[in-house]
Amino acid sequence: MGKRDESDEAYVVDLCNRLLGERALTQHKFDWLLGDPGAGGRRAKLPVDAYWPGHQLVVEYRELQHDQPMPHFDKPDRITVSGVHRGEQRALYDARRDAEIPAHGLRLVVIRPADLDGDGRGRLRRNREADLVALRAILARDSDEDRVTDAFRTWLLAQGWTPIAPTDRWTDIEAVRGNQRLICEAKGRTSEKGIDADIAYGQLLRRMTNDAPDIRYALVVPSSSVKAVERVPVHVRSLLRIDLYEVTDDDQVLHLLA
Repeated sequence: MGKRDESDEAYVVDLCNRLLGERALTQHKFDWLLGDPGAGGRRAKLPVDAYWPGHQLVVEYRELQHDQPMPHFDKPDRITVSGVHRGEQRALYDARRDAEIPAHGLRLVVIRPADLDGDGRGRLRRNREADLVALRAILARDSDEDRVTDAFRTWLLAQGWTPIAPTDRWTDIEAVRGNQRLICEAKGRTSEKGIDADIAYGQLLRRMTNDAPDIRYALVVPSSSVKAVERVPVHVRSLLRIDLYEVTDDDQVLHLLA
């Protein structure tokens, strides 16, 4: 086992894997995330700590050297291709990740030792239960629709589906499993449950541009909206190939069969 496998970064990524229900691609490199030109003008790809394709999520674990000077890591007497020492280059590249990752449609979450159970030197005590609670809150999305969407993505992965980039950019989730394709509209908690349910059905109808029998559609809602979406009769939903899914308050997913 290498040093990286034993690091706090690897520990944090492993906990995130557990919460997200998907294994991260670690030290992943995107074609569009590049360092500064080196000899001959070549630009190396910058790695990210962890990337979950199914969740369209990148996590960066930034230890103390990312936020304060540390000569051991910064190597102030050594100039990099960026024209500055390593510590300043690290800050430049962190800022580049902060800008480019969201600009390419991915969610970026930055985690620091102080966010978890760490000591004064920035080392984690590895209190798994406390750290899982903290990470669950850090990874939580801002809106309830985001919560519903993330919970459903996790469920899809567990059921053997692979979330993909939607064909229609307005689609919340699109996933494939073998020859099957699922096109999903997700809604969060709302005070206008009936109106939002009608809007959601309309949004799905507009996406029914392909009559292939292996394509199905899904409406994914929180428990509070189940009665509203069930107002459309079962036989109508069956004809339109629309399935209903409920995401409970504790993020469990239920397939509503009737």
